[in-house]
Amino acid sequence: MAKVFQARSSADQRQQKKAKLDKSKKAEVSDFVWSGKNQKGNPLKGELRGASINEVKAILRSQGVTPLKVARKPRSLFQKKSKITSKDIAVVTRQIATMLMAGVPLVTGLDMVAKGHENEAMRKLLGKILEEIQAGTPVAQALRPHREHFDELYCDLVSAGEQSGTLDSVFDRIATYREKSEALKSKIKKAMFYPVAVVTVAIIVTLILLIFVVPQFEAIFNDFGAELPAFTQMVIGLSKFIQSSWYYFLGVAMIIVWLYKRAYHNSPEFRDKVDVVLLKIPVVGNILHKGAMAKFARTLATTFAAGVPLVEGLDASAGASGNAVYRKGILKMKEEVVSGLQMNIAMRTVNLFPDMVTQMVMIGEESGALDDMLNKVANIFEMEVDDAVDGLSTLIEPLLMVVLGVLVGGLIIAMYLPIFELGNVVG
Repeated sequence: MAKVFQARSSADQRQQKKAKLDKSKKAEVSDFVWSGKNQKGNPLKGELRGASINEVKAILRSQGVTPLKVARKPRSLFQKKSKITSKDIAVVTRQIATMLMAGVPLVTGLDMVAKGHENEAMRKLLGKILEEIQAGTPVAQALRPHREHFDELYCDLVSAGEQSGTLDSVFDRIATYREKSEALKSKIKKAMFYPVAVVTVAIIVTLILLIFVVPQFEAIFNDFGAELPAFTQMVIGLSKFIQSSWYYFLGVAMIIVWLYKRAYHNSPEFRDKVDVVLLKIPVVGNILHKGAMAKFARTLATTFAAGVPLVEGLDASAGASGNAVYRKGILKMKEEVVSGLQMNIAMRTVNLFPDMVTQMVMIGEESGALDDMLNKVANIFEMEVDDAVDGLSTLIEPLLMVVLGVLVGGLIIAMYLPIFELGNVVG
């Protein structure tokens, strides 16, 4: 009797191990190339995603195709490793929200999104999350181990949705929040890119002229045997210095970039100082101010609408603001709110938000529609950021022409001054 029990126990263990193995294999979806024939005998070939060769063959047979050869798609030696971006997370969140709103169960929706996603890393990530959920783990708990993709705010909102039974509407709010955040981030990056582009193009054009064009004129001037103008001598001297010492400049530039990256990643104090300096840059600083206020309002509106307490929402919005000045100010606001002050009064104490924002927050608190008012504030500042970025791009184009004109024109004048003087002497 004991032997029979042990045999059954070992058999059950083997079945459980096999089930787990099959389950993990099911979550691993790969690309396969296949060739076969249709019902008329015509040759066909293509690509298909599946968990295994047998599954791909079964799918092909269900489509009326007789598979002749199925193989895993080989990877190119030069193919870059797939990477999950914040934009990928926003798109997946919207897909899950759409399926939940349409009545599709979460497990089925996740499986469909995982199999249909082009990014291999995202397919594996969703496969791991799906395994946890199928094993009985709550959705928020299954997301928390992947903090680099699903931050604390994301997991807290999902947890609130699970507890209130409104997971579909919560995912819809998260998707809207992530989409708005991605759009705002893209606009701010665009605003930061333009000044850098102007400086970079100006430096490249100047170096090309100094390294390749000026030496040609120098060879001509050597045949004159006359003293060159001071401006021309300065440009030729600069050209010689760059040609003989360009590797020093390159080395110093690389060291500066390396030191900056290291300090930025390892020193919170340095990052905070960078944030303070960025806010003081003309035009760009104004865009960053408005962007931080938009992020704060959008985050707090999303958390408040999802049922997250105001104090926890202020914590989340402080981290989402994207700037140390606003992060510290919002955390100070949180302390004031904890001590019993209304949020609109606490906002006045930090001197970061304009009167329009505090007035709208006050109306929202008094009417019980704080989330609606905060969403309106976020919409206002997002539109202002959009207009400011468009204005900056319009301003940068003529500015770029002026900078390049001054640099190129100055070098050309320096090279032609001796020729003009020689013409005057001959005349």
